[in-house]
Amino acid sequence: MSGVLLVISGPSGVGKSTVVAEIRERRKFHFSVSVTTRHRRPDETEDIDYHFIATDRFQEMIENGELLEWAEYAGKYYGTPRGPVVKALQAGNDVLLDIENHGAMQVRHSWPEALLIFIAPPSPAELERRLRSRGDTTEPDIAARLSVAAEQVEQARGTYDYVVINRDVDAVTNEILDILVKHEQGTQ
Repeated sequence: MSGVLLVISGPSGVGKSTVVAEIRERRKFHFSVSVTTRHRRPDETEDIDYHFIATDRFQEMIENGELLEWAEYAGKYYGTPRGPVVKALQAGNDVLLDIENHGAMQVRHSWPEALLIFIAPPSPAELERRLRSRGDTTEPDIAARLSVAAEQVEQARGTYDYVVINRDVDAVTNEILDILVKHEQGTQ
């Protein structure tokens, strides 16, 4: 039996990383380690946070179809290696991808049976409050992230299988896990 490919997306500040961590606490998933061409930060570990590679190697991976999805952000490349995901799914393991909208659309195209869930904020005002509460985001960055978030939410409504609202981490985690169980029951 093949596992489920679960894609979780959402705008910056929506609490996606917290929800993904909670989902992984409650259910076993193979968590795909992305590749990136950016430099490793001091608090990051090779092969755990990312596989850090050279740009020419990333380009080879694109050309050879080795990436399930990829994107460029701020002049650096990020992507999900196809091989480990396929291997985990074929072994019956569920795979969780925490990726942006563009990558999710690539997964939708290359792996149509994937389950795509978008986490949305309760409101633009609440998203702004969350971004400000981080204390590490500049005013121009907040404005840019809010603009991108509005576009992402609008796009999500027509392209994701489900859009869930993150009013409470525990509630949205339960909702996503319920969706996953219903999806499995419908596909078996």
